[in-house]
Amino acid sequence: LLFLLLFLLLLFLRVCSSQGCIQEQSCMILYRLLEYCTAEEAVSPLSSDARLECLEAQNSLQRHRPLQVCKCQRGSRREEPCLRVYWTVRFAAYDEYEVSPYEELELNLVRRNANILVIFYVSRGSSLSIDGQNQCLKAAQDCGLYEKCGSLRSEYVVACTKRTTASDNSCNRQKCHKALRRFLERVPEEYSFALLFCPCSDTLCGERRRKTIVPSCSYEENVRGEDRVGKPNCLSLQNFCTRDESRFADFQQNCQPSPLSPSGCVRESRAMCLKAYAGLIGTIMTPNYVSNSSTEVSQWCTCDGSGNELQACQRILHMFSNNKCLREWEEELGFLLFQPSGGIH
Repeated sequence: LLFLLLFLLLLFLRVCSSQGCIQEQSCMILYRLLEYCTAEEAVSPLSSDARLECLEAQNSLQRHRPLQVCKCQRGSRREEPCLRVYWTVRFAAYDEYEVSPYEELELNLVRRNANILVIFYVSRGSSLSIDGQNQCLKAAQDCGLYEKCGSLRSEYVVACTKRTTASDNSCNRQKCHKALRRFLERVPEEYSFALLFCPCSDTLCGERRRKTIVPSCSYEENVRGEDRVGKPNCLSLQNFCTRDESRFADFQQNCQPSPLSPSGCVRESRAMCLKAYAGLIGTIMTPNYVSNSSTEVSQWCTCDGSGNELQACQRILHMFSNNKCLREWEEELGFLLFQPSGGIH
């Protein structure tokens, strides 16, 4: 019992908490001011005087070390309040949007989960090159045989395909995203990743894989009558991030490509990149496969009309479409899943 209490205490101390700050009056005043600044900035740009006051509060709060170094846990019950604290103390700190707010996962644990995914398929005798089977169809069938996977998959399919009105083809994207996140957070990766990253050799398989995320609702603009709204600007997607900004920051940190790295990743961990990529699904930054015949992925956005911010916009787009770290990891996973001697390196 004592060991359990100590473990829970350590677990609590590892996540962002404003409790220590609240107990110190000077810290509390600064933190509450930053909360107000963050809320107001989300509605409309602050005046120059108000912004200056907010930045001064942020600088003063830097002496409260626990708030500056804390991280959050993926999928925990305290994830959302923790992230609110994390971003509040980083008001207007734009350089922080490429640093993950989440705790570092143990690399061996990530690799073990990837190996479980490989074993899962090898044990079923899958071989893309030998039997030519539609592996995405097989992944869907295997998901259906596991009650939790089948149930939560049906839940997000219904949420993402149900029309908002009888006369309109649009969907409730918020409900669709929520159901997608529930699926990815609650279903073991050997099932969820198999649906997302199943390798394909024909367009029929590719079509099933692309539609796994229900693109017409999860990331494309809503249909209004018979007209489809055009793609949004990639910068506007980033600007609209709320809880999504944390997932995107996690993706940018763990999927940052490097031409000098053997793995193609700055952080030398394609497994972490894969988890960070999956973490974006069910957010406003939901990516998907570009076509039925390739493994190329992209955001549903464009850089048209970016003006003098064209380079920044293209950088967001290229994190998906020209990302060696992400692309080669998908190819490697697809190869490993269907080779009896496969293993994650």
